[in-house]
Amino acid sequence: MAKNAPAGDGQRIGAVRQRSQTQTPSGHYVKRDTETGRFMDVKTSTKEPFKGVRKEGK
Repeated sequence: MAKNAPAGDGQRIGAVRQRSQTQTPSGHYVKRDTETGRFMDVKTSTKEPFKGVRKEGK
């Protein structure tokens, strides 16, 4: 689990574990569980990547 202290400062210390993200052809980012390979979430609010989640190699 990633550390996140002090609470309320809006910053994460360390990466989210067992997660990765990749970009779809439309430009949105998709979060994936690295153990099962299943897609978890699509970021549709903006085309910016998820914070604290590593990117998959191309």
